[in-house]
Amino acid sequence: MNNQTPYRKKLIEVDLPLDDINRESAREKSIRHGHPSTLHLWWARRPLAACRAVIFASLVDDPGTYLDEPYAQEEWQKLHNIISELVRWENTNNEDILAKARYEIARSVARSHGETAPTDADEVLRYLAEKVPPIYDPFCGGGSIPLEAQRLGLLARASDLNPIAVLINKAMIELPPQFHNQPPVNPGVDSLEGWRGTSGLVDDIRYYGKWMREEAYRRIGSFYPKAKLSDGTEATVIAWLWVHTVPCSNPACRAPIPLAKTFQLSRRRGNVYWARPVVDQTSRMLSFVAQDNNVGVPDRGTVSRAGVTCITCGTSVRLGYVREEARNGNMKEVMAAIVAEGDRGRLFLSPNEVHIETARSAQPSWRPRGTLPEQALGISLQNYGITQWHQLFTERQLTTLTTFSDLLSEVRQRIIQDGSTDEYTDALCTYLALAIGKTADGGCKGARWQNIGHFVAGIFGLQVVSIAWDFAEANPFSNSTQNWIGQIEWIAKAVERLPISVNTAEVHQADAATTPHVRDSPIILTDPPYYDNIGYADLADFFYFWLRKPLRGIYPELFSGISTPKAEEMIANHLRFEEPRTRFENLLHKTLNRISNNCSEQFPTSIFYAYKQQEEKQDGRSSTGWETMLTAIIDAGFQVVGTWPVRTERIARPLALETNALASSIVLVCRPRSDTAQNVGLGGFLTALRNEMPAALDRLTREAHIAPVDLAQAAIGPGMEVYSRYKSVKARQNGELVDVSVRDALIKINEEIDRYFAEQEGEFDSETRFCLAWFKQHDFTDGDYGSAEVLARANNITIEAMRGRVLIAESGSVQLLPLSAYDDTHPNAELSLLQITTWEACHLMVYHLNPGNE
Repeated sequence: MNNQTPYRKKLIEVDLPLDDINRESAREKSIRHGHPSTLHLWWARRPLAACRAVIFASLVDDPGTYLDEPYAQEEWQKLHNIISELVRWENTNNEDILAKARYEIARSVARSHGETAPTDADEVLRYLAEKVPPIYDPFCGGGSIPLEAQRLGLLARASDLNPIAVLINKAMIELPPQFHNQPPVNPGVDSLEGWRGTSGLVDDIRYYGKWMREEAYRRIGSFYPKAKLSDGTEATVIAWLWVHTVPCSNPACRAPIPLAKTFQLSRRRGNVYWARPVVDQTSRMLSFVAQDNNVGVPDRGTVSRAGVTCITCGTSVRLGYVREEARNGNMKEVMAAIVAEGDRGRLFLSPNEVHIETARSAQPSWRPRGTLPEQALGISLQNYGITQWHQLFTERQLTTLTTFSDLLSEVRQRIIQDGSTDEYTDALCTYLALAIGKTADGGCKGARWQNIGHFVAGIFGLQVVSIAWDFAEANPFSNSTQNWIGQIEWIAKAVERLPISVNTAEVHQADAATTPHVRDSPIILTDPPYYDNIGYADLADFFYFWLRKPLRGIYPELFSGISTPKAEEMIANHLRFEEPRTRFENLLHKTLNRISNNCSEQFPTSIFYAYKQQEEKQDGRSSTGWETMLTAIIDAGFQVVGTWPVRTERIARPLALETNALASSIVLVCRPRSDTAQNVGLGGFLTALRNEMPAALDRLTREAHIAPVDLAQAAIGPGMEVYSRYKSVKARQNGELVDVSVRDALIKINEEIDRYFAEQEGEFDSETRFCLAWFKQHDFTDGDYGSAEVLARANNITIEAMRGRVLIAESGSVQLLPLSAYDDTHPNAELSLLQITTWEACHLMVYHLNPGNE
């Protein structure tokens, strides 16, 4: 047994089944139905699987602290098996597996108290509530951490400065336990028996959501006409597709230019359609005709990175001209097509005057009065003259959203008349209001028609609000994409899968740097903001104005302002604050100091960190995001005792398809640094690095299977474990001893990482060394030909010599061949493995030995 520390080490400080956690975390990003993320949109949520595993492993003892070999090995394997089962989406609410996990937590807690843990499942829950302090996340955001704490039977406490985040967390963890096992109140219920967990609440969400739909259709259904077909029948419209236009800059033309990257309406085989633009040469009026691809389909639209091309005279203009015309009020909207529900698929129809005039005849009774900031992170609408949030919606969309918003006060009275308490009515209205927020996301001018999947995608495909040249106006009264009942159903399914818990939870609006709730919440797990990566407050205003109107009476403290709080936001926003970096660092230091001063000595503090910034030019290696976070952690008196790279992003997400984006979060496991920590000289620090880094890097590359694009960031963790154990690292400079900063330490750590890989790769052939270096930078995506040529020359090889065998080189770019190319048709498939490069041999073996091409 090894227990030299003043506390029992937890499993997260020693060992985790990373493969299982990473696989399920990445897979979870593709799961939609019933996932809590579908309750309402929030940005950069952490996967539930990763949070569940981290919380569990932070609370259970490392078997090596209380067992001798080989018993410790058996116990490790048992705990690994529990985590492997626990992280699977199918087991999210599997009470048998959750009971195993809760019991192991109770065993560890009982061990520290010299007690015996109860074995009955209900007794275990009561024991955890009594003995385990609350799990607190002061940056709760989308709520993954507190939700998973609650699922494991623990007391969950969450706070955030942003009112939308607070509202989402209330809907996930605070409201459901209050109405545990309560039957629904709606008059459509046959029996008041047998309602378990959230099932009664879910039934009421569906019932009153349907009532709102029917009542809204009675009032404004005339604004959503059906489409008349050529055979005289009618079809329900799914969406109306619109295109923005600006007048041509050519004085002799001045015809409207349709702004579209593509005119394709559908790319599905057997149902391929496009919208053909037609300009009347006399009136210079633009219209569209929906037709199949048999006639004249263009390769591309009118908009490219270079600018815009007029379809009438061929004049090309830069995007700056488009922005100027938009700011001058000359950007218009033209209906390009109607998408309707057909018996065997989508119908694509040409616009007609009835539908055009009906859309324009809507007159909303209310508009959100929110003003966009002159500049904001992730918001570029101001460049096009959009200065008010309501300008991001058509008149018909404003009418619809206002109608649903107004109906919430009416449905509230109806729920009370049906016998509900005020508290339950408020909860129901909260979920119904979230459907209004979801409707705004998919029912604005930023929503886009997906011509392959045949659905309307909301404005927040990425963490930005940008102009959509062509947009889709969904029909909330259809039975298809972005309809109201569909939004209600997303919410109902999410609530249905929330933990069946009787544990109360607390959610507060609080600034993390000053929050009082940290004082009585000694177990901290959190996911801080990433420098200047996401402008949460500005983006959340999109929802704030729509939710404030119906919910201000229920949550006056959340919706007291005219917009989300911004002055206290912890973000390095150079568009809002002077000296943003200094301000961000000061707030982060203040927050982590509060956490360090109040955290438990018995449990580690875990911090998710996923930010990856462009390397700085001064030294070419250190990253501002990493440096800022690590400096704050160490200055707060923490020692990094564990680093775990957890895959938290779906590889095929839109951002990753276009950029070399970070796909992992680094979980930094921290303990307060010992009062007996010593100073060390730079030489001693470097010696420790060289002794410990190789084994740590072996673990990352061979056991954790870190993706190449993530490895440089993930490998910093083990180096910081060495650096942070010392009170300070000293170096002699100009005859004086000075502290080695985190930045300087990062440079030394990166040098050791380079040394390690140089030794690993030194015996490889030239082509393999090229491929490894290119793979680390680009994975299997393409990169610049010139950069590849420089790298090839450095390895004494040419691009031409590798073409077709290990890479594709065309159109100014280079891309490594994917695994699928190493089949029997590969040029060297018949050669002995000893006759080809190590890179080819490896990929040929993988292809043939693994039918799944993992």
